[in-house]
Amino acid sequence: MKQVRRIAVALVLFIAASSFVNAQSKVAHIDVTQLLSAMPEMKAAEAELKKLQETYSADIESSMTELKNKSTQYENEAASKTREENEKRAIELQGFQKSIVDAEQAARQELGKKQAELLQPIMEKAKAAIEKVSAAQGFDYVIDAQAGGPLIVSKGEDLLPAVKAELGI
Repeated sequence: MKQVRRIAVALVLFIAASSFVNAQSKVAHIDVTQLLSAMPEMKAAEAELKKLQETYSADIESSMTELKNKSTQYENEAASKTREENEKRAIELQGFQKSIVDAEQAARQELGKKQAELLQPIMEKAKAAIEKVSAAQGFDYVIDAQAGGPLIVSKGEDLLPAVKAELGI
């Protein structure tokens, strides 16, 4: 009789423990940065961005050299020119310098737009793969392993409505 009771208690504890384990959410993590850097599409995008950046840098460097040469020329000729001509040249140099600054800003904006254009489909592909694998392996949550990384997949219960109700919101 004692053995039957022990077996019954063990069976009840086993069922309770397995129910408790099944009720818990499964959580996984992934280093998205490492995943993205391993993708061939990312390497191609980085190469394209680097090439574009080098092109912009070469253009700006060329303009800076031209500005420096003009500035040196105007300084050397300043003594032989009238005051009005020197003022015009100074205004010309300031305008040229402003155009270089504007070109740098435009280059940064274009690089940013191109980066977003190239990276968006890669990020979507990675996220879809993460979601597919997490669903296949039964994970409810997938968290980016980077410090402060975002939640990538969330299939668990959302507590927001219950917390709002508790706060009377």
